[in-house]
Amino acid sequence: MLQVVRGAQFPLVTVRLTAPEGGDSGRPLQTDLQVEFGGQTVHYTVPVQVTIEGNEAHVTGTIPATMSDFKIDPPSLLGIACKNEMPIKVDMTWRR
Repeated sequence: MLQVVRGAQFPLVTVRLTAPEGGDSGRPLQTDLQVEFGGQTVHYTVPVQVTIEGNEAHVTGTIPATMSDFKIDPPSLLGIACKNEMPIKVDMTWRR
C-alpha cells in the first residue's frame, strides 16, 4: 500500500485549514482546506462543526476525499478493487 500512495517519497500528510473568524459555537462553519498527500495538493470547501468551551475548540467534520483527487489508482487485493472514495473523518481539539 505504501507503494501505491508513494509513502516513501512523501511520508507526511499535511492539512491546512482556513476558517472564518467568529461564528456561534455549535453551528457549522464553511472552511477551506488544502490537503497534501502523495505529492499532490487538493483544495476542499467543507462544513465543520465547532464547539468552543473555555480555552478549547472541538472541531468535527468529514473531508470528501477520493483516491483520484490525488492521482492514485485504486489498488486491488486478491482481485477485488478498492473503492475510490476515502472520506476522512476529522475529530480534534485545539487548546490555546
